[in-house]
Amino acid sequence: MNRCHRMPERSDYRRTMKAPLCFLRIAAWLIITGLASEAQEWTRFRGPNGSGISEAKTIPTRWANEDFNWKVALPGVGHSSPVLWGDRIFLTSADERQMQFIVLCVSTEDGRLLWQKTFPFMPHRKHANNAFAASTPTVDAQRVYLNRTEPGHNRLMALTHRGELVWEKDLGPHRTQHAGGASPILHAGMVVLANEQDGESFLVAVDTRTGATRWQTPRQTGNSAAAYSTPCVYQPKAERPVLIFNSEMHGISGVAPETGKVLWEFASAFDKRSVSSPVIAGELIIGSCGSGGGGNYVVAVRPGEAVGDRPPQRAYEIRRSAPYVPTGVALGERLFLWSDAGIVTCAVAASGEIKWQERVGGNFFSSPVCVDGRLFGVSTRGEVVVVAATDHFEVLARNSLDEQTHSTPAVAGGRMYVRSLRQLFSIGGKVASDLPVSDPGS
Repeated sequence: MNRCHRMPERSDYRRTMKAPLCFLRIAAWLIITGLASEAQEWTRFRGPNGSGISEAKTIPTRWANEDFNWKVALPGVGHSSPVLWGDRIFLTSADERQMQFIVLCVSTEDGRLLWQKTFPFMPHRKHANNAFAASTPTVDAQRVYLNRTEPGHNRLMALTHRGELVWEKDLGPHRTQHAGGASPILHAGMVVLANEQDGESFLVAVDTRTGATRWQTPRQTGNSAAAYSTPCVYQPKAERPVLIFNSEMHGISGVAPETGKVLWEFASAFDKRSVSSPVIAGELIIGSCGSGGGGNYVVAVRPGEAVGDRPPQRAYEIRRSAPYVPTGVALGERLFLWSDAGIVTCAVAASGEIKWQERVGGNFFSSPVCVDGRLFGVSTRGEVVVVAATDHFEVLARNSLDEQTHSTPAVAGGRMYVRSLRQLFSIGGKVASDLPVSDPGS
């Protein structure tokens, strides 16, 4: 029997005094771990393992301008998404006139700017739809980690939650047609980044505390080798976790987190650039590729064995109205895709069978997030379209931000944070009974 729960003997006064202390320690531990888990809701691009899924119950379906908790102007412009730890929001921006890359920390409570840190950068050619602050940071209990790029330098860096620079690592020149945008993730005490570009390419993992390289895995280089996909983690049954990377040059790769060794690779997955990020759908991995001229398609791959002889296999493809930039959502037995041209698809995740495919209108670079059974997609014009994540197509609401938006929302602490080109918005947080009731006919 656990000593903390044993009834003390009357003659043992000391033991009776220790019992309440033991309960207090347990209670304190539960509070601390509970707060830590809450703080880790949205620490990377698209939240937990890049799934884009939140279980929050306090995000309204429909809202008006007066329903925002707050909205604040941001210096510079950017497409990166916010990430959160506790009561702090971290995001990046860029001021082209001042030639500054800006790291921001904002209070979740009132949108107050807690600090900003600026770094010089050299403006350079980029795609018209890209921004110099396109890479989303990632954060843990001690530091926030960022990737900032320019032709001469591709830098990984770590700052404390107070904005103090801890380390900076130069990964060498960065050559692409469209400028940077790859986002790092955290895994097992490492910052992991896919540095796949038109120049020297590699996957890299560095120590979160020091920035020292843990491993570096070479990748193929080509004139259009750049990829913008953010990795995720696949957890096979009874096996160790595997890092998943998408790129045109290598298709879908499974990499050992401890060493960077490529365990398996489905190299023929893509014939065009990979911008969207991999999503885990049961025992399948979903990825997509495309181009500005079309030809987009989604691939579902059955992973290979990290230990064994089974190679990865193509499970199915979805080519009609497939997304190029937005990443889909795998929710239970369903896969939801949101195309750049505003066509939403509901498919059976295991087979690719399409249940419905409908147009919601608008153009989209933001990836949808799923909150409590609803898909939130943000158009480039700043319209937040809310669709029911069910077997029956239904538009539940259309909410306006009134500003250009390429950023994917974040959801943490019962609130949604949406970043437009120049502003940050906070919505939600009320109890369920206070939320607006959606009109099924909208």
